[in-house]
Parts: sequence; C-alpha cells; structure tokens
Amino acid sequence: MKILVINCGSSSLKYQLFDMDNETVIAKGNCEKIGSDDSFIGGSVNGEKFETKVFMPNHTEAFLQVKKALTEGDFKVIDDLSEISAIGHRVVQGGALFKESTLVNDEVIAGIKELCDLAPLHNPAHIQGINACLDVFGKDVPQVTVFDNAFHSTMPPEAYIFPIPYEYYEKYAIRRYGFHGTSHRFVSARCAEVMGKNIEDLKIVTCHLGNGSSITAVKGGKCIDTSMGLTPLDGFIMGTRCGAVDPSVITYLQQKEGWTPAETDTILNKKSGVLGISGVGSDDRDVSAAEADGNERAHLARSIQKYQVRKLIGSYVAAMDGVDAIVFTGGIGENTIDLRADVCKNLSYLGVELDEAANEVMRRGKEGEISTANSKVKVYVLPTNEELVIARDTKAIVEAM
Repeated sequence: MKILVINCGSSSLKYQLFDMDNETVIAKGNCEKIGSDDSFIGGSVNGEKFETKVFMPNHTEAFLQVKKALTEGDFKVIDDLSEISAIGHRVVQGGALFKESTLVNDEVIAGIKELCDLAPLHNPAHIQGINACLDVFGKDVPQVTVFDNAFHSTMPPEAYIFPIPYEYYEKYAIRRYGFHGTSHRFVSARCAEVMGKNIEDLKIVTCHLGNGSSITAVKGGKCIDTSMGLTPLDGFIMGTRCGAVDPSVITYLQQKEGWTPAETDTILNKKSGVLGISGVGSDDRDVSAAEADGNERAHLARSIQKYQVRKLIGSYVAAMDGVDAIVFTGGIGENTIDLRADVCKNLSYLGVELDEAANEVMRRGKEGEISTANSKVKVYVLPTNEELVIARDTKAIVEAM
C-alpha cells in the first residue's frame, strides 16, 4: 500500500510518499511560496535532489505539480496516481471535536473549519489541502486527518483548564490543547521500544525542541500535561515565540505602545523568543555562532532556553511523581549538544548522569542513549517521525473501512 502524507501551510505544501509494506519513504518534497511569482517545488528521490521554479497560484495547482513530480520526468516514482491508496493530512487544531485520527467527510471538513478561530494560520490551509486533494484525486481516494493535539486529549481537567472565569471555557472552549502531539506520541512509544519495556509502566518526559518547542509529560503512554496551550504560543522560549509571560506585561505594553490585538499577536509570535532576546535571529545555529563570538544577548537567549527547559522537565517530574526517561527530539533536541549537556547536568538531583562522549556524537539523525549505565533516569536522543505516524494511522483507518 502506498500512502501520500500531506502537510499544508498557508503558502506551502510538504509531501512524503510511503510504501507501507516496509514503511520506507519513496519520495518527498515541498511546494513553497504558493501564490507568489517565485513559487517552486523541490524534493528528493533516493538521495538525489531536484528543484523547479513554477508558478502555483493555489494549492490545487501545487498538487498538480506534486502529481507531475511523482509520475513524470527523471524523478518519477510511480506511473499513475491510482497507485496511491490513501492520503493522510496533518491538521494542527482539532479542538475538543477530534480526539483521534479520522476519515475525511463533509462533517469533518466542517469541524476543521469551525475551529479556524483557534488556529487561523493553520486550519484554513489544511482545508485548502483537503479540497485540493479532492480536486486532483477525486472522492474515491480516502483521506484521513491526523490532529496535532489529539495525543493531548487525555490530559485531566486540572491540567487543561485555565484559571479564568469558567464561563469562557463554556462559551469559547478556551483551554489547553497542546501541539506537536504526533511527535510526542511517536518518540514516547519509540522510547519504550528502545528501553524494551511496556510503555504503560513508564513515566517519560518528551522534549520536542525546534523553532517551535513543547515538552510533554507521558505517564503510562498517555499525555497528562503539555507546555503549549490554547495556541502554540504558550510554554517556554522558542525561535520567535515568547512562551509563557506574565499577562500584565502584555496589557502594560498595549497601553504604553498602543498595540492592536493584531500587532500584539505579531510581536509575541514572530518578534519575540530567541529572536527578540538575541537580536541575531531565530535559528539556533546562527545564535550559537554569535554566542561563540562573544555576543552577550545571544548568550542570554540560549541561557534562558536551557534554564526553562530544565525547569519545565522538573515540573513534569513532579506532576508524574517520578520519571523513568527523558527524550530529546526535534531539530534542536536532536542536534544541540551543549543544550542537552546543560539540561542533564542540572538534573543531578534526579540521579541523571550524562555520558559526555555519547552526547557528542548523538546528532544528525542518530538515535541512542546519552546517559550513563549508572544513571537513575535514562536520557535518549530519538529523531521524530511525524509523517510515519500519519501514514500508519491512515493505513489503519483505510484498512478498517
């Protein structure tokens, strides 16, 4: 069975084609700057890369370019779209409506649309992607939606209810939803596999660290708390997002600076975090290089990041009354050696012992343990694979039809 996994943004479309007989990636790529004069499609097949500049006014045209990339030219991998059995979509916000992956129908599309206010940058793009698939593939090819927040639907009320007047939860469904759930689900399950233990017997803290970051407490295979909230803005310092701050800081600055709600959103989501503190950028590689050159603000930004990660891990250890393993994943989690070292060395009260040699080599897609044999808590670097989770869910739902 071949499954196409799609992740649509407002001006982008990422795809991976899986052969689910052996769970291998046949081809992958992305359409960027959709709607712009300089839009292009790029990708790779068997390690060989390609990129073509082509005008894509909308997501339907982008899908036609994906079709062309898969079925024509030097990088073709299939003869016809009929070889694709199903399509899996990543959807950021499923709210309280969708607690598991779901076969697409009119009611599901309407539900995703209903939740657009909670994810105005993401959910409309996902709907465009689903509709574009209908235009290109037709209704006979089943589509499945896999929701970013579904894994977090097991949180208890004390974790997801915000301490504001309860009526706003009832009226507007304002609560903690969490995101990166597909990633946290994958790496927590993989952690149990690597440890050779039943996940139902484990307490795991999973740290998805990238330009967007979140940390999750996984007890017995279920999420009991996570750092992102109503939106992906909550939690701790990220590339351009501020994470949790005193709400009075925001209202004070709105009064002083005259920010509108839209301006406030832009500043907190796109101009804060590591970028806002360092003044250098949001990419960890650039900020790390600036820190190495003696940039004090870059050093401060990374110090805040390290401090907040270990502080949040500690709070989730308290929430679960213990921890068996800590997992680092995501672009920063998988590759930033000094951050992992700093976090582990400051968790000595838990009995964490870092294997410095293992930590040094564990990057660029490598998987393994970075704690010593004597460490009371195991620490792992486990590359995430959200697309594979989406493909697996899609396959299971389609086969059960």
